[in-house]
Amino acid sequence: MALALAGRAGENTGNPVPSPTYDLLSFRRTFALLMVLVALPSAGLTGLGVVAILNERAAVEQRLGAVWRSRLELLAVRLRQALEASSVTAGPDGSLQVHAPSGRNLADEGFQLRGDTVHASNGELAAALTPLRSQLAFLPSRPSFLSVTGAEHPFLIVAERTASGVVGARLDEGALDALLDEAGRELLSKDEAVHFELVPLKREGPPPGLVGRLISGVATARTALAPTPVASRPLFPPFQEFQIQVVPESGDPVAAASTRNRLVYGLLLAIFYVTFVVGVVYTARALYLHAQLSRLKTDFVSLVSHELRTPLTSIRMFIDTLALGRVKDERQIQEVLGLLKRETERLSAMIEAVLDWSRLESGRQGFKKERLDIRQVVDASLEAFRAQRLDATVALSAEVPEGLPAIEGDREALAGALLNLLHNAYKYSGADKRIALRAHGEKNGVAIEVEDHGVGIPKRDRKRVFDRFYRVDNLLTRDTEGSGLGLSISRRIVEAHGGSLTLVSELGRGSTFTLYLPTARA
Repeated sequence: MALALAGRAGENTGNPVPSPTYDLLSFRRTFALLMVLVALPSAGLTGLGVVAILNERAAVEQRLGAVWRSRLELLAVRLRQALEASSVTAGPDGSLQVHAPSGRNLADEGFQLRGDTVHASNGELAAALTPLRSQLAFLPSRPSFLSVTGAEHPFLIVAERTASGVVGARLDEGALDALLDEAGRELLSKDEAVHFELVPLKREGPPPGLVGRLISGVATARTALAPTPVASRPLFPPFQEFQIQVVPESGDPVAAASTRNRLVYGLLLAIFYVTFVVGVVYTARALYLHAQLSRLKTDFVSLVSHELRTPLTSIRMFIDTLALGRVKDERQIQEVLGLLKRETERLSAMIEAVLDWSRLESGRQGFKKERLDIRQVVDASLEAFRAQRLDATVALSAEVPEGLPAIEGDREALAGALLNLLHNAYKYSGADKRIALRAHGEKNGVAIEVEDHGVGIPKRDRKRVFDRFYRVDNLLTRDTEGSGLGLSISRRIVEAHGGSLTLVSELGRGSTFTLYLPTARA
């Protein structure tokens, strides 16, 4: 009775301990904290980037205005100096003629003030000068340049007091623009295609009437069609009614610079978010793999502890049975010793499997590759399988035709990988212990099929059966010894030889594992 109990205990001490359920709580908390710490600053940075993009035109205008400010101040000084250096002479009609130092004529239409009457061919100019009769009477007896305000726009004039009254002329704005371009040519670089214009300052007046609004609308439309000035600056008194503008020859440099900067900002934001997403995915993957590794360690400790405890418990019970003298018969003693040998072999095989897996994982497993006939690998695996299953009832058939191409690899390692497949087929065949081994040539290689007629593998588990420590959860596996490393070790060995290990299975009808190895190089 004691021997029977001991034998049953050695065969099965209970169902394998299920793998602990992986709790994602810690991973989720860490990932949520990562998202909060990274997403909030990135959202703020994105908001600032969007605001910067929306305000980019104003920012470009401010930058260009700062660049041109000092240039326009210098140009205003040069314009005054050019006017003061111009020659002013009396014309045939008594008006003044103005010639710049370069010889360009600056005067347009003349006027005269005799007594309290302004005589001018331009009625708008006469209307602008009439309120200034008393001030014009006190002009010095030398030419003076000044601006006067008109009903529609101001005028830039030159005037001189004479014995007969005040004579003067209106300055031509087109000629003044040309004078500005001549004076400002030295201020431009080679790649700056702009010109300078002298334009009246816009003054805010009372709300216009209907006709005034129509006229203002037409003027605004014309202004919108004209090139947008890059920068502007009012002139010094007495030319305070006018300003100098920098106008591009073609296009809008502000819009071009703004568009370029927006594209740069958009590209930088896109790069940032791509980097951000890649970083988050990579970090999440690293965290997940770390958590998965922790789970594997836990599974490993749990599984190995259980698998080692089962044969150790059996060995201890058998030893106790012999030590206490409960077995007297020589036949029973030999039976107990045989059970002890089986359990120790089982324990050694389990430890070797763990060590083999450890060497493969760390890359310390070396392979002594040589040119082999596939029959050598098959015969070595079959011999080892029959030696380890002497007391087993199994129908094992092997078909290895002649003339298969040679392969290159480690004979013992490849035989071990094939042996794992044979053991796996035996353990999960159920009551129908029929195993078929077939070898045949394939494109650039040799394939070895190991077919069983067991319970088969569910579809959801077929990709995971090659994972470390993974075992399909069913009634047969719960009553079958194993560490979940055999298929993982076989795949690693085959892949290290440049081959592959695949599975075809049908639930309830068995499974077929195909080991493919490339042919040896010439």
